[in-house]
Amino acid sequence: MAAAATPTDAIALLKADHRKVAGLFAKFKSAKGAEKKQRLVAEICTELTIHTLIEEEIFYPACRGEVEADMIEEAYVEHDGAKMLIAELEAGDPGEEFYDAKVTVLSEQIEHHVAEEEKRSEGLFAQARAAGLDMDDLGTRMQARKEELLAQFKTDGVPPPEMRTFTSAAVAAR
Repeated sequence: MAAAATPTDAIALLKADHRKVAGLFAKFKSAKGAEKKQRLVAEICTELTIHTLIEEEIFYPACRGEVEADMIEEAYVEHDGAKMLIAELEAGDPGEEFYDAKVTVLSEQIEHHVAEEEKRSEGLFAQARAAGLDMDDLGTRMQARKEELLAQFKTDGVPPPEMRTFTSAAVAAR
């Protein structure tokens, strides 16, 4: 995406990410062949990992104290649930049992998460905008971090997920 076409408003940036990932999930549903599915899943996982990082590092901290605390806490937990599936998919192969099911469940989880954030009057985004947060500043910072992460992931690959709400004992017990 060209820099000039990139939204600077934080919410516009996040919504653009939401639409992009929804489109990738739609492509996966109709994809034929293991190679194509694996390429799409790699792109989905990269996009979601970058998106969760910019939300968790920049957007959610800016929202603390400005939006309902429960919404922020639930968003972090939803991210961790998605990260578990992302890690499974990145370690997996389209020929494995449950691979497509994991993509479907991840898609459903993301769809729910997006609906919560984008809910018209009481969603996280609506509350953040009503609180008067500087969306242009947040968007500029998020876009810069997004570009940094994308460059890093291209050379080093997507890192293992960092869980913020799940205990390591619970994850290890899986």
